[in-house]
Amino acid sequence: MKKRTLGNGLEVSALGCGCMGLSFGLGQGLEPEEGVAFLRGAHERGVTFFDTAEAYGPFVNEKLLGEAFEPVRDEVVIATKFGFEDGNAAKGVDSRPERIRQVCEESLARLRTDRIDIFYQHRVDPSVPIEEVAGTVKELIEEGKVLHFGLSEAGTGTIRRAHAVQPVTALQSEYSLWWREPEEEIFPTLEELGIGFVPFSPLGRGFLTGAIDEKTEFGKADFRHNVPRFTEENRRANRGLIDAIGAIADAKGVTRAQIALAWLLAQKPFIVPIPGTKKLHRLEENLGAVEVEMTEADVQRIDEALAAIEIAGARYNEAQLSRIDR
Repeated sequence: MKKRTLGNGLEVSALGCGCMGLSFGLGQGLEPEEGVAFLRGAHERGVTFFDTAEAYGPFVNEKLLGEAFEPVRDEVVIATKFGFEDGNAAKGVDSRPERIRQVCEESLARLRTDRIDIFYQHRVDPSVPIEEVAGTVKELIEEGKVLHFGLSEAGTGTIRRAHAVQPVTALQSEYSLWWREPEEEIFPTLEELGIGFVPFSPLGRGFLTGAIDEKTEFGKADFRHNVPRFTEENRRANRGLIDAIGAIADAKGVTRAQIALAWLLAQKPFIVPIPGTKKLHRLEENLGAVEVEMTEADVQRIDEALAAIEIAGARYNEAQLSRIDR
């Protein structure tokens, strides 16, 4: 597996693994023993970077990683997150210093480890100055309980203020062929400050694989059930994007998922996508994207195809969008 570097020297596999769906958010999760087997299988295939959060479940996702990686802890990089009241996203944000410390201790226990490799603020808390948040994480780093500080869905002003207190190793935000907003202001800021970028939902929550169409049904336990971009009407309207990706993928003899991930990897050397899946054969397909040669001409062709397509539907509902920092 090829490697990439986040921030000031954190080396990880070029593709990480987003673990949320193993137990939460994308329909029925795996049984614990199945989740552990999947995670160990990912590690055996060269993945060293795994992303979780206390809010995934809540709590059960971290426990999966703890059981899976306790025997090989020094061979993996584990990122987790704080920032929601009682670990429940539905209750709203909470990044008070005492809460951050509490989450750290509880996450360490669930992960069966003595340090958290990246500790992200899951969403910016407008009631707590980011300087206090960064300062608290800095103290945890000084105590050896955390190794690196991360932010998620933070705007450029917040990134700069946090970075001035404690260097930020990585920003995690949505980025894919159908959500390119980070290119405008985020990327120049990250390049200037030497911060890595970890795109979540790099496959458009499954849509960019071509496996989802207007006939696909999502259960109420599936996050996509309440996302505007996944209404039947918008899925039908966005099929043109899949057709465009498909034509390029077919010409190169690869899958749509591999094109979507290879395109991301070609954008910047500090980008490490974290696609999520519950199936090892899909994981293997994703990992194949690392070997796809993406030329400047390929990137230009994709950009031209995207420029002719207007994506329908917001990426979050109104309540979710209200938590995004600008």
